[in-house]
Amino acid sequence: MSLQYLGLSQINGPLIALENVTGIGYDEVAEIKLDDGTERLGRIVEIQGDRAILQVFEGTKGVSLKNTRTTFTGKPLEMPLSTELLGRVFNGAGRPIDGLGDIYPEKYADINGQPLNPVSRTYPRNYIRTGVSAIDCLITLIRGQKLPIFSGSGLSHNKLAVQIVRQAKITGADAENTKFGIVFAAMGVKNDVADYFTRSFEESGAISNVVMFMNKSNDPIIERILTPRCALTVAEYLAYEKGMHILVIMTDITSYCEALREFSSSKQEIPGRKGFPGYLYSDLASLYERAGIIEGATGSVTQIPILTMPNDDITHPIPDLTGYITEGQITLDRNLEQTGVYPPIAVLPSLSRLMKDGIGEGFTRSDHSDVANQLFSSYAKVQDARSLAAVIGEEELSEIDKAYMRFGVAFEQQFLKQDFEENRTIEETLDLGWKLLSSLPVSELDRIDEKMIEKYIKKS
Repeated sequence: MSLQYLGLSQINGPLIALENVTGIGYDEVAEIKLDDGTERLGRIVEIQGDRAILQVFEGTKGVSLKNTRTTFTGKPLEMPLSTELLGRVFNGAGRPIDGLGDIYPEKYADINGQPLNPVSRTYPRNYIRTGVSAIDCLITLIRGQKLPIFSGSGLSHNKLAVQIVRQAKITGADAENTKFGIVFAAMGVKNDVADYFTRSFEESGAISNVVMFMNKSNDPIIERILTPRCALTVAEYLAYEKGMHILVIMTDITSYCEALREFSSSKQEIPGRKGFPGYLYSDLASLYERAGIIEGATGSVTQIPILTMPNDDITHPIPDLTGYITEGQITLDRNLEQTGVYPPIAVLPSLSRLMKDGIGEGFTRSDHSDVANQLFSSYAKVQDARSLAAVIGEEELSEIDKAYMRFGVAFEQQFLKQDFEENRTIEETLDLGWKLLSSLPVSELDRIDEKMIEKYIKKS
């Protein structure tokens, strides 16, 4: 028989405190009944002897100190799981908001995930094709990888996220026998952005393959903290128990971290860098490290977290700590965006640390590595030529530097820039790369094997 506690000792923002509480545990869920008969959920975030601090998911507006009744459930917050989740839209706490009724679950799972033995992880192989040339060729997304997008306020990261959801597909020998799905988690988004995501997925037909979690900017911050955990719990279930390859896209991690900062402040914790809690690194790691491939499992979990860098500052704690945990980053550039290049991917500060083992013969094409290396090298020389031209004028440049200037314009306007509806295959992307490289003198192609040059340039 469960005990019911009458009254509260304190209310502070999204937190409530109870005295003389026994037999409870950290992260345990409580049912909170208000004066008017409505119920809310909370979870224990701190225990101080016989005093419990609870986080109320729906906020504390209308909560009374005297007549509130609290009952502890004896278990952590759990997410109902079923294959019926595909094609559905949920709020940040995992409740359906699409008007299609409740989920009939096969099981429930703790949203914090299950402990994972690091030895059971399998090294990521094979790539996920996004149809975006800059990503597929130069910053290849590998199955089981966590590859964030570093953006800035007002840049087209939401548009890019929608394009990836619409176009992403798996390749390789097991592609035909394995289902592919996407878990999309939006945190702290405005109503028009939430409508844009939902409408885009419905119009393209991608919604049938997507599980959406939508936390809006006017929703409680506590729900925002739950959103990525609910999404990743669904992803792990579909990947490891249903054998699907799952791509998790989470936007915006900055909104999540700011909610975490506000929550930490409510608990009166000692702040760290820029007011964020000292445990921000381990908290982000608890999300990002839920990507991967498990030995013996058919499926995989791949992550693309999207974060907006405050003031475009890549040294800000959020992108800084994210960069330590993840395997590379895709960086968006404001100057490219202003010149009309979409997607505005800044190639040089971007990288994918796992791409070397997931491309080439048997994965993409044998020339992939050579083309990527040469495009990186050549575009780096474009920046040197542009810097020199800013000093001495373009007319005074050498013929080689002028060739690089022309290559840079063509690279940005033909390779980086592509239409929102354009879905390029890896063959089309690599062929386009060769076409651009052929405009440079052969002597400058110092990152490509001579046999590849013979095959793709001299015979073309």
